[in-house]
Amino acid sequence: MVGVPLARRTKRRAHRAAPRKISSVLEYARLGWASCMGAHPLAEGGRACSCDRVGCPEPGMHPVSPAWQMQATTDSALLTRWWEQEPDANVVLPTGRVFDVFDVQASAGTPALAAMDAAGLEIGFETGPVAVNGDRVLFYVATRGAPEDEDEWWSCHLDAGPETIDETPGLRWHCRESYVLAPPSTLATGGAVSWLRPPDGRPLPDPLRVLDLLADFCE
Repeated sequence: MVGVPLARRTKRRAHRAAPRKISSVLEYARLGWASCMGAHPLAEGGRACSCDRVGCPEPGMHPVSPAWQMQATTDSALLTRWWEQEPDANVVLPTGRVFDVFDVQASAGTPALAAMDAAGLEIGFETGPVAVNGDRVLFYVATRGAPEDEDEWWSCHLDAGPETIDETPGLRWHCRESYVLAPPSTLATGGAVSWLRPPDGRPLPDPLRVLDLLADFCE
């Protein structure tokens, strides 16, 4: 692009890329997955995160509002308005509603996914959506809702210390009152959350079947 300053070209590329987030948000809404706005990393201005917190410990990795559970919605008009006002906002999906998410280190998640694919050929098992967030792999599974046995709920790092999963280090079960950062959210490293297996509308896999395979690789 001869004659166009680099800064202007960069701005144009950013403008073209901005609709990607709202496009994904609206696709999630069509699946029945509620979204809310997340903070996003900042590259300028001396702050790492778009939130108001000084020295944010997780830049771009959390919802904008503490009322995120109430705000999360599938209302396409409202979602469009939010992301038109803040196109760089990351995408936060609450868990424990339609789906739960198993969140593991890539060193365990990558071979586990290969094992699931192999198991699928043998017993007809199909993986659900799988995403990559930095060095973590996220497996989307059907939510268990609210089981009577509270001990079966495993805390993730967002809620409390994972005292109930000491035997499975590195495995986080995002369920009710938790959330995950969804593609194509941007990371402080400059990368982005991305799909290995995007959602396609098919039923999500049973969490306990996925857990059995994941636990073998997380021990």
